[in-house]
Amino acid sequence: MKNYFRFNLTGRKLFPIWMLYLLLFLAPYMALVFKMQNIQADNSSSLLFFPLILLLIIIAYAIMYYIAKLAIEHVALNEKSVVFKGTFGGYFGTVLLGFFLSIITLGVYLAWFIRNIHSFFVDNSSYDSSAFKFRGKGGKLFVILLLSFFVPVVILSVALYLIGDFAQAPSLMVVQQVVMMILLIPYMYLVYKWLIDIDYKGFHISWKTNFWNSCGKIAIEVILTMITLGIYWPMAVVKLYKYFAERTTAQSDVRQLQFGYDIDPMSDFLFIWGQILLSIITLGIYYPWAFSKIGSRILGKTYLEER
Repeated sequence: MKNYFRFNLTGRKLFPIWMLYLLLFLAPYMALVFKMQNIQADNSSSLLFFPLILLLIIIAYAIMYYIAKLAIEHVALNEKSVVFKGTFGGYFGTVLLGFFLSIITLGVYLAWFIRNIHSFFVDNSSYDSSAFKFRGKGGKLFVILLLSFFVPVVILSVALYLIGDFAQAPSLMVVQQVVMMILLIPYMYLVYKWLIDIDYKGFHISWKTNFWNSCGKIAIEVILTMITLGIYWPMAVVKLYKYFAERTTAQSDVRQLQFGYDIDPMSDFLFIWGQILLSIITLGIYYPWAFSKIGSRILGKTYLEER
């Protein structure tokens, strides 16, 4: 028997927080970037650029706490909602410490920073009076980031440096972007697989996936998105969501629960594009409703069943 999730968040609830995000982060960030383009590199004002950018990023992280909290608390299954007990103080302390340690270690600590943020939201969430527990390790993420992100970026950068001015040709610059996207497919897969490593009430929730098959599936969807200049993107999202949802299991010593998604490819594609276009033509004002409606549609067709 399939038990379907529900997502009850409304655009009206999300709208005030989203407006804070637009007014306190996005608008100042865009204004700052525009202003810096017209300032000489040796101008004293340029010295303020990075501190101001850092401040805006911290503001964005602060606002994202409330967005994530709302999203988590409006997920339900079998008429029971997920409960979130994480405090803003605990979250913001984690953010400030993570930024500080990431800066003084020249980015080395970033993997542990990401781990602590993800763990904060998972570990402070519970369902039916039982808490979730994230099992992922910062050290493992560090290796993933090093081998699947940093190394490919360095290799491509060295290759572009060696071919010199030829790399600036417009046609080759497009090829560069395509190559970079392909090189980063293992990074996408490994990071998301690392994120789904959660214990709950005697069950272990994880992906049961094959590396090469999964990377091949991602590659197909990424290539189709690129050759259609992004038009295919919503279809890629729902197809990848279905692919990995069906390979997500909750395994205990005696039971196995399987996730899944009832895809309606063309209908899902048109619905998501409709919400995106409404967000674009309203300059982002409609986004809270788009987020809520897309979340409701996707989660409403996501199910859990016993195998």
